[in-house]
Amino acid sequence: MTGEDSQEWLARLIRECRTIAVVGLSSNPARPSYRVAAYMQRQGKVVVPVTPREPAVLGERAYPALSAVSGPVDMVNIFRRSEEAGAVVDEAIRIKAKAVWLQEGVIDEAAAERARRAGLQVVMDRCWLKEHIRCVSENGSDVMPANA
Repeated sequence: MTGEDSQEWLARLIRECRTIAVVGLSSNPARPSYRVAAYMQRQGKVVVPVTPREPAVLGERAYPALSAVSGPVDMVNIFRRSEEAGAVVDEAIRIKAKAVWLQEGVIDEAAAERARRAGLQVVMDRCWLKEHIRCVSENGSDVMPANA
């Protein structure tokens, strides 16, 4: 495995991206977006909810769109249907995010290619939580530094 497919690359991406905008984050604890974002918080990540339906999620102010987020975003994690992912990726490019992560089942090859051409790192059709757990189990410890 090389490049964007390697576990080492994924572990580095997960470790280095500290501020994560979660597009489509639900306040319903039964939804995958909530469970993944809550896990991210427990790992020391700053979760920025992006959802027009909620004023706040997980104790954080929610934004109606990526363009409304104040401050830099390292990664945009996308919990939207595949046909809606392209517009989110384009917005991630405009706000100069470092990476986009299209969750399991979210696939848009054209959008992924646009992001790569714009210099963003891209993960597609993978679960952030599962990949973090895999990185932890393969490394024998958390991928986060102890003082993070």
